[in-house]
Amino acid sequence: MRPKDLGRGALPVRRIDEHPLAPADRSRWPATLAPVRQVLDDGLELRPVTVLTGENGVGKSTLVEAVAAAYGMNPEGGSTGAMHATRASESPLNGHLRLVRGAGASRRGFFLRAETMHGFYTYLEDVGIGAPLHERSHGESFLELVGERTRIRGLWILDEPESALSVSGCLALIGLLRELVANGSQVILSTHSPILAAFPDTELLELGTWGIRRSTYDDLDLVRTWRLFLDAPERFLRHLD
Repeated sequence: MRPKDLGRGALPVRRIDEHPLAPADRSRWPATLAPVRQVLDDGLELRPVTVLTGENGVGKSTLVEAVAAAYGMNPEGGSTGAMHATRASESPLNGHLRLVRGAGASRRGFFLRAETMHGFYTYLEDVGIGAPLHERSHGESFLELVGERTRIRGLWILDEPESALSVSGCLALIGLLRELVANGSQVILSTHSPILAAFPDTELLELGTWGIRRSTYDDLDLVRTWRLFLDAPERFLRHLD
């Protein structure tokens, strides 16, 4: 399936900039993170599918959570209409961002934030929406959650969904997301998975102490490290003794 040719102007979020009326203090977290500072200083253009990779702590989740909140989605996950809250842990970055939307683009969306899905499932059960996901395995519930919501056309943000998924589960998720993109949705995905990073026709962004750089799949540190490990795991494991 090929994405509908909607043009860049039809994307729910074409670009992320610092809000001119709410500049962020560069001396305070999260603006001290190089990728966040780069977005604030230079902005970031987005494509129909944008995948963010990088080590823990570089700012991937901070950025995607902030974009979700700035878009109007619940920072703990869910659609633009979800209202649940447990313990706020997101940064104040969303208040310093301006999202440039495409003219006439959908304002709907969905945020799958892996670390808060348990609370989101409880919220869905409390309001009587969908199947009881707590009764499914972790991976099955993730895929069912996405599959039941493929009717939502707009911005889809996923933060490390591979935490629940096997190899076959990751491939199944790619299939669901490709269907969404083919029907006009936009995807922003933060991941440590070399499988999800292989999403076809993707803008690959690698985040690190240098900031944000565009990359090819074979050049991602994530991919090169996994290949080295799978080729000779003992070279890595011997350093743990």
